[in-house]
Amino acid sequence: MSNPTPGIEIIGTGSYGPENIVTNDDLVKLGVDTTDDWVVSRTGIKERRLAADDQAASNLASEAARNALQDAGLDATDIDAIFVATCTPDMWFPSTACFVQDQIGASNAFCMDLSAACSGFVYGMEMVRHWLAGNPGKTVLLIGAEKTSSVVDWTDRTTCVLFGDGAGAVVVRGGGDRRGVLACRLGSEGGLADLLMIPGGGSRAPITKDTVGTQVIKMSGREVFRHAVTKMANLTDNLIAETGLKPDDIALVIPHQANMRIIAAIQDKLQLPDEKMYANVDRFGNTSAASVPIAMDEAARAGRLQPGDLVLLVAFGAGFTWGGCIFEWSKDAPA
Repeated sequence: MSNPTPGIEIIGTGSYGPENIVTNDDLVKLGVDTTDDWVVSRTGIKERRLAADDQAASNLASEAARNALQDAGLDATDIDAIFVATCTPDMWFPSTACFVQDQIGASNAFCMDLSAACSGFVYGMEMVRHWLAGNPGKTVLLIGAEKTSSVVDWTDRTTCVLFGDGAGAVVVRGGGDRRGVLACRLGSEGGLADLLMIPGGGSRAPITKDTVGTQVIKMSGREVFRHAVTKMANLTDNLIAETGLKPDDIALVIPHQANMRIIAAIQDKLQLPDEKMYANVDRFGNTSAASVPIAMDEAARAGRLQPGDLVLLVAFGAGFTWGGCIFEWSKDAPA
């Protein structure tokens, strides 16, 4: 349970999707054993963006960061901290955030990565709000960025059709007169880690000739789906109850964009109309930690968020991890 944190404001949003748009039919042409009907009926995904070979997660993150800074009317040197949520970092170290700092010229910021898979951006919101509560007036760049195409097994049709690349960013400032974050809840269940993981490449299974091919996503799809629906639906109920709100008080729900059926289940649980749910999974696929901030930026630029609106974010990812928060939107739509 969390206490309201006044004065935490999002003052800028930005996102970036690679230029290469790959449809389901394109995957079929590339040799993936699937069909457009099969993918759409099970996931709602019609296309996804794939990064170029010379684009790493930091490059995607930097593009989104520049767009967010422009929206906020700030220079990179105005940023005091950079947090990057990613499970596809440029390398084990240094952090992807350090690469972003260098690429955008944020010379005054300290930098760190957050690893909570698809829940990473929501985890980042909780970390950022607490840091800003102790450092009022400071400004943070929070980014979710993923190049999931680098860890996908393109021969596994049950997973390769799901994922896409991209990045989303928000500029968050401490201070101001908004209500900020009303509630935030995070959770994990490490005992189910084997249902969604990248088994090879870490210290448990270093890259050797015997582990080549294990540095890709392995997922038990049905089990992950079941847990995701249950955890995300219960989490939204708990957050609303904690704040004393009613579902109708929420202006927009921005869920992790993993599967249209999961989004529909949350919508049904809350009994909300279509205009109060945001979905772009049909165009981006599952971009892991990037999905929520990409959707947030799109919603803001489409005028679907107005100052004073209450926004609910909810996500579920490998770990298992899950998280959600309700906060007051604080800025006008970008010009």
